[in-house]
Amino acid sequence: MEQFTIAVVNSFMNEAHREQIAALAAEHDAKVKFFTSQDEALPQMADVDILYAAATGGGHKLAQAAPHLKWFCSVSAGVDPVLRPGVLPEGCLLSNSSGAYGVTIAEHLVMVTLMLVRRYPEYAEIIRRHEWQNNLPLRSIKDSRVTIVGTGDIGTRYAERIQSFQPARIVGINRSGRKRSAVYDEVADQSHLTEYLPATDILVLCLPGTRETTNLLSRERLAMLPKDAFVINVGRGNSIDQAALVEALNHDELAGAALDVMAKEPIPEGDPLWTAKNVILTPHCSGKMTLAYTRDKSVAMFCEDFVHFIKHEPLAHEVKRELGY
Repeated sequence: MEQFTIAVVNSFMNEAHREQIAALAAEHDAKVKFFTSQDEALPQMADVDILYAAATGGGHKLAQAAPHLKWFCSVSAGVDPVLRPGVLPEGCLLSNSSGAYGVTIAEHLVMVTLMLVRRYPEYAEIIRRHEWQNNLPLRSIKDSRVTIVGTGDIGTRYAERIQSFQPARIVGINRSGRKRSAVYDEVADQSHLTEYLPATDILVLCLPGTRETTNLLSRERLAMLPKDAFVINVGRGNSIDQAALVEALNHDELAGAALDVMAKEPIPEGDPLWTAKNVILTPHCSGKMTLAYTRDKSVAMFCEDFVHFIKHEPLAHEVKRELGY
């Protein structure tokens, strides 16, 4: 049996995670090296066959330092940086942790949805001015028309949670138009998005960063939404024409927005997004490795695919490079 060397470059790991991976590696006669930072790992990558690290945040440097890399398992769901030409060796497999983040991001989505319909941005501004007003007309998720663009793990877990608030309907938009969960009242393919925008009260984007999703919510499509609609984005910042969104918010052409992802991160000093009306901004934190469930799930997914890799079986969480996710 061929002996493989595994490099695990993750600061979130606890002792139980390391023991879980080490035991599996020993069972299959593999060598494993644990690192808590990229700087620590970079000089030790020459003999690495399997890399378990984040594809984002500099993960491409680790891949480029491993000329014999056969499989890159990304802790992050997004793998955009390692899809660039010349990053991964020819024939290198690529998987991600899509499926580990649904719980934590869905809870973030429920939080900001409630904050928007309950007028939190405006009440926060009122309190900041040391004023006491409490009669802003409220909205409800109940009887609202919810459109979720991206019906994977994140979008569907959000739909499952939001269903208990009794919205008028939940529409899912995806690439294929296939309905994979009964939680959606309707599912349509991406080409039909414009048909649903005029009848959407809460629009939620849960999209990967691909050529197809870039500027999906363009200026023209933003203008199709009702003036009392809310826009929420936890996917990728380039899915929205951000300048057009800011203009729409400031001119009361939308009721509010919640963004966990932006066109540029960190948001540049002086960017109009900082001061846009009725916007909730969070620093791309909805899906970090800060929830125990997420960490445990990611490690379990790596271990599952390690067994597939050893047996020369298809990976359960392999990225389709032509799609970008």
